[in-house]
Amino acid sequence: MVQTEKKRTSKLIPTAEEVQKLADEFEDKTPEELLRWTFDRFGGRAAICTSLQSGGMAILDMAHKVDPSARVFTIDTGRLPQETYEVIDQARDRYGMAIEVYSPDQDDLAAMVAKHGINPFYRSYSLRLLCCEMRKVNPLNRVLKDLDAWVTGLMRTQSSTRKNVRKIEIDETHGGIVKINPLADWDSKQVWEYIREYDVPYNSLYDKGYTSIGCAPCTRAIRPGEDERAGRWWWERGMPKECGIHMGPQSNGNNKKAEVKA
Repeated sequence: MVQTEKKRTSKLIPTAEEVQKLADEFEDKTPEELLRWTFDRFGGRAAICTSLQSGGMAILDMAHKVDPSARVFTIDTGRLPQETYEVIDQARDRYGMAIEVYSPDQDDLAAMVAKHGINPFYRSYSLRLLCCEMRKVNPLNRVLKDLDAWVTGLMRTQSSTRKNVRKIEIDETHGGIVKINPLADWDSKQVWEYIREYDVPYNSLYDKGYTSIGCAPCTRAIRPGEDERAGRWWWERGMPKECGIHMGPQSNGNNKKAEVKA
């Protein structure tokens, strides 16, 4: 994974010690309270990153109530399901928020496809990580290098790699900026209760058995008894269900790390 340069020049970014205290302070507070603190402190130097999944839509609804001018962005990998594009437009119409859309570098994609083909991710874990890096991680890095804080929809209940997520963290992978996880202590049931209570738009794939939605070739509906991220990269065995945006492959309990070669 390409890491952004360390940037310790912004006075808005708290120290590691301050972040620890803030994380403790906000552990028992609501997502709305944390979002309000985020926008009050960082203003336009903070942005919500969302793939428009259920948790992200709940956050958008909360953010619109707290600060309708909050900056929001998403990554269009070029391989998203049509249903995801539809919910992007639904969110824009519902909230009147300008959702910034960032895409992969076309030269990078052309080089990857020329060498490895259109769907290299089915052949090996390393090639899957390479595709995620080109399509997701690199565009994200371009956005985050100009921010002091970003908001995500991570929840501890989503997977073992996310069980220790704090509501406020220092994101060393992205230059030491602040990472805000308002739903860290929520679960899917709470998210869907919120969506239904406030009639929040959501991706129609959820009505077809999907529980975690990424790129179309890499996502399927789950089977009875599977965990909610089982439909992501379902052909892989014993590998973390992560693309590198939030955690690298080293987060796996078996310490398996792929060597990614372009």
